Amino acid sequence: MSQGLVTSQEEFAAVCDEIRAAGIVAMDTEFVSEGCYRPELCLLQLAVPGREIVVDPLAVPDLSDWWRIMADDEVTVVAHAARQEVRFCLDNVASRPGRLWDVQIAEGLRTRSYPLNHERLVHRVLGKKVPGTQSRTDWRRRPLSDRQVDYARDDVRFLLAIHQRQHQSLSALGRETWAEAEFERMIDEVEAERGEESWRRLSGINRLDRAGLAVARAVFWWRDRCGEKLNQPVRRVLRDDLLIDLAKRKPRTVEEVLATRDMTRRNFKRHAEELAATVCDVLAGPEADYPERVRRRGEIHDDDHVLGQLLAIALANRCAELDVAVALVGTSDELKTLVRWHVHGEQGGGTPRLCTGWRAEVCGDLLTDVLDGKISLRVTPDGDTPLVFERRAASGGEETGAADDPDEPPFGHGL
Repeated sequence: MSQGLVTSQEEFAAVCDEIRAAGIVAMDTEFVSEGCYRPELCLLQLAVPGREIVVDPLAVPDLSDWWRIMADDEVTVVAHAARQEVRFCLDNVASRPGRLWDVQIAEGLRTRSYPLNHERLVHRVLGKKVPGTQSRTDWRRRPLSDRQVDYARDDVRFLLAIHQRQHQSLSALGRETWAEAEFERMIDEVEAERGEESWRRLSGINRLDRAGLAVARAVFWWRDRCGEKLNQPVRRVLRDDLLIDLAKRKPRTVEEVLATRDMTRRNFKRHAEELAATVCDVLAGPEADYPERVRRRGEIHDDDHVLGQLLAIALANRCAELDVAVALVGTSDELKTLVRWHVHGEQGGGTPRLCTGWRAEVCGDLLTDVLDGKISLRVTPDGDTPLVFERRAASGGEETGAADDPDEPPFGHGL
């Protein structure tokens, strides 16, 4: 084990046994994503209570035992900003992580600090300093220097201590279930990146007719297969904007494919014949097989933006009161969705996310009550927050839903 690196299958098997016995492990990865279809794993960092372990995947050919551990709900896996680690797990064992704890997400549920990079998170929670990133490092090159290995260890050195602090804090606040829900949501989003409907995420897709959607879907999956075969990023095979242009024009010949200027570039031009054949195959099929268009959002009303801004103020104020990161709770698009759902009765997308799960506890009733005029806004320059939202008095002088407890804040959970 030179330089403290695990470089043999036997050493790695012993590490996996140690992790199972511990029941908890911190993890991180170093990878290279430039120039390849999927990121190439170059280093796996692990930490159990008492020590850090750095595994060299270029020397240890089979890491499947680790990925099975990550998918095992008997072991807590602690990571920071773990989307890429989730992708590795899905790619290697086709299973979701079993018990993942993402310290970046967890911090946003007990403070307003989200998203924090690793260096800032360690300093905020533990008051310790760690070296900055080595973003320019080519982790594929061997041998690794002692400095690189030490840097890799630092990525996991403090994660278990951070997890302990966060777990205690969120338990005391009654927000453990919030964290678990957010970890699962993040994993859901990563899974959706490669789902059958992932082609619908292309920018401009909703402007296509049904035949164009069929072409876009076919070319999208052709591009994915081609990228995997060539081990190239899919956008190097064909850019998204060119894919959408092809779906609009529906070219049936090589000459028609190359009618768009950028398609004449060498790396795109080489695929012109396959692209024309793909389009012809789609258009020769029955129209009944074409995808349905996603129903467009309803008419945008002039006041929707204003209402969205008002809700953004209410949401920010509420998150400040509860010490939760507003970026985790809801986005401006989600606020506009809530306006369309509650004010204009658009039901196509179901109940807005801001009115479900733990978010409903934070702000669901508050935001809809603001829209219904049941809550008023008052400026309090000397208070903990500059604005206070209070329930308006109902007819007869009684406040609607007013709390009996005089210590209950105007923005309390009951609102």
